Amino acid sequence: MPVRVEREGRVLVIEIQREEKRNAIDPDLTAGIDAAMNDLEDDPELWVGIITGGTSVFSAGSDLRLTGGEPTPRGGEYGVIRREHRKPLIAAVEGLALGGGMEIVLACDLVVASRSATFGLPEIKRGLFALYGGVFRATRALPLNIAKEVVLTGDPISAERAALFGFVNILCENGEALSEAKKLAARIVVNAPVSVRESLRVVERTVGAFDDLAWQATKDAARVVWASDDSREGRTAFLEKRDPTWRNR
Repeated sequence: MPVRVEREGRVLVIEIQREEKRNAIDPDLTAGIDAAMNDLEDDPELWVGIITGGTSVFSAGSDLRLTGGEPTPRGGEYGVIRREHRKPLIAAVEGLALGGGMEIVLACDLVVASRSATFGLPEIKRGLFALYGGVFRATRALPLNIAKEVVLTGDPISAERAALFGFVNILCENGEALSEAKKLAARIVVNAPVSVRESLRVVERTVGAFDDLAWQATKDAARVVWASDDSREGRTAFLEKRDPTWRNR
């Protein structure tokens, strides 16, 4: 199975397992993440979730050959991007979290990252667009000018820099992200679950008050990008392993 699920008391650990493809999300992974997230939300004995990619890479985003599959009814893209969280979700990040991988992290509530972690939205380097909330969620998780830097350059930022800006809650040594995430989860599950759930709901309702507008703006921008010659050139160049030649049209 491409997704490994493990219960540890009140905590559900969801591990993406497609390391040979840098945990690129394909339809099977989307289905597995969605099923695990549904279990987390539906089981009253589970109070906190952790999503991780293992010890070498979190996720390099969508599989450009297979795509990430269709959005799921409850979770949206990747089974998690548009999900309404009733329970806290922690990202435990080692290695790359790029493109859709960073967008999964941005869809989580808390972030634990090792020093090996890097975060970025490199879609523009391929004539693509961060479709899954990365552009507007980055401006919430990072200072505005730093978010613009991430979005406009496509360059990654290190875990150390991300922690400096408050994007990473806990910075740890390599290989320790999951164990530190479990410690963070343990600090949450000692609290009253109803209070935790309602506190999270208030945060999500206020922070996401303009999400409908943000998703529509994302859809409009994506339509322009995907119809462009540059988008076709970027995808072709990526598959042909060469530098793109942009036409600005």
